[in-house]
Amino acid sequence: MLVRPARYDDVPHLMAIERSAAQAFAQRPELAWLAQGEVLDGDTHQAFIDSGRSWVAEKAQGPLLGFICASLQGQALHIEELSVRLEAQGQGIGRRLLDEVVAVARRSGLQQLTLTTFADVPWNAPFYARYGFEVIAHDQLGARLSAVMAGERAHGLEGRCAMLLDLR
Repeated sequence: MLVRPARYDDVPHLMAIERSAAQAFAQRPELAWLAQGEVLDGDTHQAFIDSGRSWVAEKAQGPLLGFICASLQGQALHIEELSVRLEAQGQGIGRRLLDEVVAVARRSGLQQLTLTTFADVPWNAPFYARYGFEVIAHDQLGARLSAVMAGERAHGLEGRCAMLLDLR
């Protein structure tokens, strides 16, 4: 498996990967609506590609398996989306994508990786915790992550937490 920077011709595949990944939520009644929810649009993906903060995982002779995209937020790289095709989940692809982002962040001298995710969904917060991320206490979120969490709640996303991986 190869992890490489995303390209413009990947964009339609990235949207399909996110749709596929979201099907995992169909098994959770309280989150099943996410299986039919919106995904990042083409313009958003192109902006991540333009910023150099979008990567894909692919087989040597096969389709794209997953992607990760992030935004620079001060001394932190914030993971905006990590998606792996439903049929490829549980094979270490998400971990490989995270490894790439950690390496990029360290080379850039960044101090932290942050993200928001579902606290009780096994392939969300528990996955990131196994990787080394820690949940940020609500009173320690700061303005940026508080605003992200508020925006998510406004879009119906409940049961979320913010997490941090300290790279220092």
